[in-house]
Amino acid sequence: MRFRQTWTALSALVIFTLVLGVGYPLVVTAIGQLALNPQANGSLVRVEGAIVGSALIGQTFTDKDGNALPEWFQSRPSAAGAGYDGGASSGSNFGPENPTFVTAIGERQAAIAKDDNVAIGQIPADAVTASASGLDPHISPAYARLQVARVASARGIPKQNVSALVESLILQRDLGYLGEPTVNVLQLNIALAKLG
Repeated sequence: MRFRQTWTALSALVIFTLVLGVGYPLVVTAIGQLALNPQANGSLVRVEGAIVGSALIGQTFTDKDGNALPEWFQSRPSAAGAGYDGGASSGSNFGPENPTFVTAIGERQAAIAKDDNVAIGQIPADAVTASASGLDPHISPAYARLQVARVASARGIPKQNVSALVESLILQRDLGYLGEPTVNVLQLNIALAKLG
């Protein structure tokens, strides 16, 4: 009797391990590779065959000292590790009255106001605050539009051409009502590089 119960338990363990531990993952992986290949492999973005990033993870467009490069659209700040670190996804977890947070916001506002020649009151919130994950690849259309004049001037491109590029890459709300319109910064900068 005891041997039979042990045999039944071991048989069930082996069968369920094979079905759920091997078979199911293989089937799901095959479906993902066949039906949703780009998404299953990280939504990688390629330029001339080279991987330049992921459409799902933001990145910085700064020099080695962390200063914004004027010829590129800038992403929103990141609190993930040293910035957009997928292994350290996290917001800052600072409350709105935390002195460190308030100081960081003020410094970011001052830098954007200087770089883009705008009043602090014109700077949208996403330009100075990190997303909850710290990996958000998108900015608001308002923040993208705010950067148009600087980018156009730095690249020597007519402002209306850069503005038209931004408008053409605005992603509308999902299903027409979920979320807010956004602009993917990496895809915008890739399109900008092709523009000139």
